[in-house]
Amino acid sequence: MKLLFEVIISVVLHPVAVILAWINLLSRSDLDTLKKILWAILIFVAWGLGPILYIILADGALW
Repeated sequence: MKLLFEVIISVVLHPVAVILAWINLLSRSDLDTLKKILWAILIFVAWGLGPILYIILADGALW
């Protein structure tokens, strides 16, 4: 049950975090276009796959 709860939280909250990070990235004037694109990809990978991989690799032991 705990693993299911963790997956649901990851599926709901992490896409919101990705979108907010992308919005912040677009408003930054200190980065050029190439850096923004690279950061956007990194944000997607880190926040999109990171929580799911953590749950799988930690055997569902988030707490």
